[in-house]
Amino acid sequence: MNPIIITGGPGAGKTTLINTLGDAGYPTFAESSRQLIEQQSQLENGILPWLDLAGFARLCLTVMSEQKDRARQHPVAFLDRAIPDICGYLTQANLEIDATYLEASQGYHSQVLFCRPEASIYVQDDVRPYPFEEALEIHHALVTVYQELGYEVVEVPFMSVAERVQFVESQLAIKATL
Repeated sequence: MNPIIITGGPGAGKTTLINTLGDAGYPTFAESSRQLIEQQSQLENGILPWLDLAGFARLCLTVMSEQKDRARQHPVAFLDRAIPDICGYLTQANLEIDATYLEASQGYHSQVLFCRPEASIYVQDDVRPYPFEEALEIHHALVTVYQELGYEVVEVPFMSVAERVQFVESQLAIKATL
């Protein structure tokens, strides 16, 4: 099975879901963009998405491509965001999407699991400096891009984490027997 993407706008509980899937025994890959923001913010001339989105997108492409290659080594693996997300963020910022990003966006599981931002859990911080309304705009841009890339968007209902894990396993017809 190709790597499975869990994505959606910020503040949707994606990372909690990914971590719980990892606890259940599935190989998981953390959100590289958040890690890159944390790393780059420590550098004097760090490349941050709100200052240089195109430059940050190039950094993400490298890391996310490596993640996809590592995820392919497992029968089932989950990614917290993936290369198509780069296209969504570039689209949302009205920036051109280079063909390299479109080509690299292929090769994932055909169903993409989307978590919608939830106001009750949304936290604005140094790594997520925008208001909840912008998180919803990002979410909608991501849905559109994934659909345009030919992926089936599957919305993961907002419910307990255990119920979300059951939903994911049922939707993909898998069970943690790894």
